[in-house]
Amino acid sequence: MSTINWGIIGCGDVTEVKSGPAFNKVAGSKLSAVMRRDATKATDYAQRHNVGKWYSDADELLNDPELNAIYIATPPASHLPYALDALKKGFNVYVEKPVTRNAAEAQQMADAVKQSGLKLTVAHYRRAVPMFLHVKNLLDSQAIGDVRTVQIRMWQARKPALVAKVESNWRVQPELSGGGYFHDLAPHQLDLMLYYFGEPEFYSGFSINQSENTPADDHVTGHILFKNKVVVNGSWCFNVAESETTDTCEIIGTKGKITFPFFGKYVTLETEFGEETIEFTHPQHIQQPMIEKIVAYFKGEGPNPCSIEEAIVLMKIMDSFTGK
Repeated sequence: MSTINWGIIGCGDVTEVKSGPAFNKVAGSKLSAVMRRDATKATDYAQRHNVGKWYSDADELLNDPELNAIYIATPPASHLPYALDALKKGFNVYVEKPVTRNAAEAQQMADAVKQSGLKLTVAHYRRAVPMFLHVKNLLDSQAIGDVRTVQIRMWQARKPALVAKVESNWRVQPELSGGGYFHDLAPHQLDLMLYYFGEPEFYSGFSINQSENTPADDHVTGHILFKNKVVVNGSWCFNVAESETTDTCEIIGTKGKITFPFFGKYVTLETEFGEETIEFTHPQHIQQPMIEKIVAYFKGEGPNPCSIEEAIVLMKIMDSFTGK
């Protein structure tokens, strides 16, 4: 196919800047239609973003003959049914993270992809963002020697500034999101661990609802042992004082340390030769580098930048941390 003609199911906040406009800025890609159950909001989105067609019914979008790829950007509870419907209709699919609410649903998606013979990519887009590729290059070049331990700390107040404000806070409704803010933010962090360190050998953890401010657990802890003997420890708490919020990853090796935030714009390298901090400017549309890779993959011109099989491993880790 010479052009990937996209349809978006769920044109909400994540599609406003992070992803939606990028589909028209990548060579060989075009955003042709959008769908949202609220017809007024679907119309408004299409008009503001110069999209030719809009729908309030997913079945109508999936019957649009102009389309050949679908981007699913709804809350996680509907990722699986929409993906199954899109695959049945013959579409290649790009699915937002977390790919599903749990590993069992992710496995169902993988089975459907295999049966269909079609292509599916998961939106772990930090794999393509220059700042996080810089970290990977530092690790691959042994800038800090052999990695020994990784410490992840994501501590936020009850209404995290990192989370988009929406009318209905589906992120803390487990039946819609799979859990709470952990399910919204941790996929970015844990997927990078898989991207950096490979196959895990063991993982476990637990979660609790300390504040009982929402139906979702607000404190999660877990650890991963990778087959290369790297140990990752993570702490996610969403009920701390505003003054104690943090977003930090420390990768400590035999010759130094790499420090960076998952939602910030700097990477610090500390070794015996000194300390260096590089400030980054993220792409205007942060998913654009990933979308470039997906377009190439869908056109048969490159590998899958994040497969459903990789996302299953991530979901298994998240399930083990949250007791599912």
